[in-house]
Amino acid sequence: MSCTFQRLVARSDFHHGLSLLLLSGPSLLLRALSSSPKISRSLKESYRLLQLAEEGASSPAQVKEAYLRLAKLYHPDSGAATADAVLFARVQEAYHAVLAHQSQTKKHDGAKEMEDEDKSKGMAPQHRHYLSYEGVGLGTPSQRERQYRQFRVDRAAEQVLDYRQREHERAAAAEGALVKRDMRQRSRKIKITQAVERLVEDLIQESMARGDFRNLSGAGKPLSKFQHNPYADPTTHNLNRILIDNGYQPSWIVTQRDIREVTARIRNRLLEGRTRLGDPMTPTEQRQWEQLCGSVGEELVKLNKKVDDFNLIVPMLSMQMVHFSLSRERDRAERGARQHRHDQERERGRREEESKASQTPKDTKRGLVSWMQNLLR
Repeated sequence: MSCTFQRLVARSDFHHGLSLLLLSGPSLLLRALSSSPKISRSLKESYRLLQLAEEGASSPAQVKEAYLRLAKLYHPDSGAATADAVLFARVQEAYHAVLAHQSQTKKHDGAKEMEDEDKSKGMAPQHRHYLSYEGVGLGTPSQRERQYRQFRVDRAAEQVLDYRQREHERAAAAEGALVKRDMRQRSRKIKITQAVERLVEDLIQESMARGDFRNLSGAGKPLSKFQHNPYADPTTHNLNRILIDNGYQPSWIVTQRDIREVTARIRNRLLEGRTRLGDPMTPTEQRQWEQLCGSVGEELVKLNKKVDDFNLIVPMLSMQMVHFSLSRERDRAERGARQHRHDQERERGRREEESKASQTPKDTKRGLVSWMQNLLR
């Protein structure tokens, strides 16, 4: 009897526990589903649309990269052949859904980590809390980690300040060395200038003693003051005038004169050669003209090099010259030859007219004398 009663009591307890489990089943089921790592079908579709791995295995950077890649393909303003506004809207919704899921997963993992830290706080021995982070900080491991990061930031800032201070000191020392070197160079230049001035003065005195300055034009006469430009230095002008009066010329003037002489010689040579040839030219004369132009072309190459040297030393930019071209010189020679022939023809015609005009009075006088003779007869 007692045994049967115990069985009935146990069975009644079992049914009561089963009823309690069924009553509390929905809340436990929801808690299990909320804590489970599984995701919904729509979220899986979002991961698939973004071409990412499911179960939240992708980082935020990978999610953003996938979104940008698809946006370049399907954005209506991208100009691509695959642009689709509807598909781009789906991609954008999937991107926001995946970001929201990753943020929730991160919060869940952070809460779980805090719970694990709280559990391990009482389990780990106290002396093990100070075996890392260089003994810096108090509290839980996460708090000590944040304190240790701040400690490293402060230490790095101090190291940067020390490095900058050392660099400033080194730069100041180098600047002092540069100042000393500049002072030495300046004193050396002054000494060299003074030595050159003394040497020039000695040479002038020796030349005066030998009588080298006795043959100068205007010797013993006062220098006329420079009155043309009051803004110019009279001393510099007088020195330049003395040099010019005694045959000195700057190098760019000499080069300019040489260029003009060579140019005139080349043009005269082309003009004379073209004038001797006929118009139109025969094949033999054409070959002679080509040979002449070839030799002149070689001279023009040398002349253009001299023009380059002149452009480098000329004091004013407006005085620079352009290169001489063989084609332009040939055209110039041909025009000159035609003009020369035309002038010769005009001169020849003028002479013929003058000769005819001089012969006309003689013929008239001779005819009058013969008429008088015939009349007297």
